[in-house]
Amino acid sequence: MLTLLCLGLLASAALPLREYIAQRQDIAALEQQQSEARERIAALEAERERLEDPAYVAAEARRRLHFVLPGETAYVVLAPEEVDAPATPAKSKQAPWYSQVWGSVEQADRPAPSPAP
Repeated sequence: MLTLLCLGLLASAALPLREYIAQRQDIAALEQQQSEARERIAALEAERERLEDPAYVAAEARRRLHFVLPGETAYVVLAPEEVDAPATPAKSKQAPWYSQVWGSVEQADRPAPSPAP
């Protein structure tokens, strides 16, 4: 009788214990997500502060968009393979975009190949 009582108590304690462990794991996962979100927020705030600096914005415009100030002369240095490319014989021309789109429409209209048995 005592054994049955102990087994009954153990069985009744198993479900709440399992739920407690599952909730602890959920809490740990949410804390990890919260930590990652805080790091992302800090990075975005640092980026915002950089973008508020006019000197940084001007430097990025020069670097990314090749902007120059009035009176400056802009030079673009090409890599050697880019310089040699026009001197090489013309390769087969790539089809215009609209014919590529039409080709994909035609290909989508064809039935799919049946799988091999």
